Amino acid sequence: MPTIQPFIEIRKMMRQWQLLLAALACLAMASPAFAAERPQRAKTETHPAPAILSIIPAQAEPGSRVTIFGGAFGDKISAFLGSVEIPAKVIDGKQLEFVVPPLDAGLYVLYLRREDGATGRPYNFTVLPVRPVLEQLSPGQISSCAQGGDREITAQGHNFARNSLLLFDGAAIKSRVVSADAIVFSVPQVTGGLHQVVVRNGPENSSVAVALGIETKPEISQVTVGNDYVNYYELIIDGRNFQQGSAIYVDGQRIGGRGGQQEAIERDRLVYVDCTRLIYLRYPYSPVSKDFRVQVINPGNEASQVVNVTAP
Repeated sequence: MPTIQPFIEIRKMMRQWQLLLAALACLAMASPAFAAERPQRAKTETHPAPAILSIIPAQAEPGSRVTIFGGAFGDKISAFLGSVEIPAKVIDGKQLEFVVPPLDAGLYVLYLRREDGATGRPYNFTVLPVRPVLEQLSPGQISSCAQGGDREITAQGHNFARNSLLLFDGAAIKSRVVSADAIVFSVPQVTGGLHQVVVRNGPENSSVAVALGIETKPEISQVTVGNDYVNYYELIIDGRNFQQGSAIYVDGQRIGGRGGQQEAIERDRLVYVDCTRLIYLRYPYSPVSKDFRVQVINPGNEASQVVNVTAP
């Protein structure tokens, strides 16, 4: 009787092949699912940090506008001076501007920080002390013979400090800081003409000079008859900027002053009272009034206007 063992072996082998094919089919069906569940690596975009190519100016005083040229500024960015954040205005993506805030003078670290937190390279920036601005003097001109309060001047401007110095022709003089906009001083006794006034907040931190005029030209305001002493009388000449050594011309004849020779001949004399008054001691040859002209001449040959007078 023939054996059935070979048939049994063949059948087992066929069964194993069927199981293997089924397993491969299952694996093929599961592969897309595994692929779908596999985590994908996130793609990240990196932006360069803000870059500075130039800073104009590299030093400035509070209130000044600073322009920075560079790139990668983004839509919103801030400038920092030390720990102080300053909003900046971006122009065309390659330029930004900011205004220096009120900071103490000194050296600060300047850097940029974009809204996404990216920070640029730091640079040195110098905040200068605030420069005083002298705009005008009130009054801008005084008489050389002004006295007391009439010699007081107010320097008007901005950024004056409590320790500001006022320089008159380069020399510091006594002054009083009234406010950040005003300094009061008294004009020293100096020659006539133009003099320079400067406000200084510190070394190499001075205002532009403003001129103060001291007027020395004589001016006659009025001429009146004074006391009568029978053979002569007083002719009182009021005005301003008269000087010791001033002379008068009466119809072209010089009276008084330095080197006046007519005085000894005619006996007429000129008495200097102060810079606002001269007294002419006139010896008339007739008591009848007449018209004549009077003019004051100072030692520097500055002349007043000619005044017509009617007197003996």
